[in-house]
Amino acid sequence: MGDVSRPAGEVRRARYAVAAVFAVHGAVTGSFATRVPWIQEHAGLSAGQLGFALAFTALGASVAMPLAGRISHRFGSRTALRGLLALWTLSLVLPSLAPNLLTLCLGMFAYGAASGMADVVMNALGVEVERLLGKSIMSGLHGMWSTGALIGSAAGTLAAHLGSDARLHHLLAAAVLTLLGQLACAWVLDVQPAEDEEPPPRFALPPRSALLIGAVGFCAVFAEGASLDWSAVFLRDRLDGSPGLAAATTTGFMLTMAVARIAGDAVVNRFGAVRTVRSGGLLAGVGGLLVVLADRPPLAMTGFALMGLGIAVVVPLCFAAAGHSGPNPSQAIAGVATITYTSGLVAPSLIGGVAEATSLTVSFVVVTVLACALAGFAGVLRTAERGGGEVSRQAAAVPGPPA
Repeated sequence: MGDVSRPAGEVRRARYAVAAVFAVHGAVTGSFATRVPWIQEHAGLSAGQLGFALAFTALGASVAMPLAGRISHRFGSRTALRGLLALWTLSLVLPSLAPNLLTLCLGMFAYGAASGMADVVMNALGVEVERLLGKSIMSGLHGMWSTGALIGSAAGTLAAHLGSDARLHHLLAAAVLTLLGQLACAWVLDVQPAEDEEPPPRFALPPRSALLIGAVGFCAVFAEGASLDWSAVFLRDRLDGSPGLAAATTTGFMLTMAVARIAGDAVVNRFGAVRTVRSGGLLAGVGGLLVVLADRPPLAMTGFALMGLGIAVVVPLCFAAAGHSGPNPSQAIAGVATITYTSGLVAPSLIGGVAEATSLTVSFVVVTVLACALAGFAGVLRTAERGGGEVSRQAAAVPGPPA
């Protein structure tokens, strides 16, 4: 896929550059998530309507992601990433401009499509840098995404605390992040396809060996998406938290996600994938229980933070296990990614629908059950432990991103 003779200095710069791209991508998500309550109020939506609109984010990503590989094949990875990352950062302004449900759905679809396409290309570049370095870096890259999301959510928390208009906040954030993203893209690898290389397939159906692994990823992404999109709303509506405190809850969730992902490789190397996910599932279950039982904001905030800590490394470990689950690692990883994106599609609307019919508290009972399921089904990731030191070499063999 790439040229193994690239100078070591170029590869190191490319590693830092793609890490910066991950951080920028995450910062857009963090900037959006903390202003969801403002967007809901501005558009005049119920919890069910908000959940319906948020589902269009994952729908847009799922529809558009297959196009990213072809765009990268046509223009090369650096040019493709420049364009798609700019679309993603600029799309941040769309949700806050929406005055009603219809326009918010359209805005979220475009927002999700831009996110998914940029996500595919930057992950492909991360895999290529990992291959050239000969060691695993993907956990750290996802940690940088969480760090960027944390920074974006911290800025959003401040903006919410000051009572600023989300339209102005997102316009300024989009301008800054677009500039930073373009600067980072100047140093990423420019991977060009071989002259006789066929364009990537549009879809990859998951093999049966990847279905159980994908189910574990489904539970983790469901809990992550529910917490990211609904934690601030939960604090505001269920516990009468202030806008600043509600936004800080999302920030705390992202903080624990970032810390756990950055430290994830060391933990897995010491305890193994199965024990790590099993312990994480139990921790996330305790966090969900605290949210469900919370009668004051600090208890719920602690619960969301524990959920972030528990689920942070599950999806990267699912991708690693998928790479060892059959004779075609790339197809298995792509299949697992498809299942996890489906979870991202289902989570916002299901949480909103259950909240509409019952309450947000009952919605997070569902999240807690799925978090506990991680502990029960962690054994399906044992293939990643059997791979041991081969994980990075298996990842290097994957000719594209896990999406």
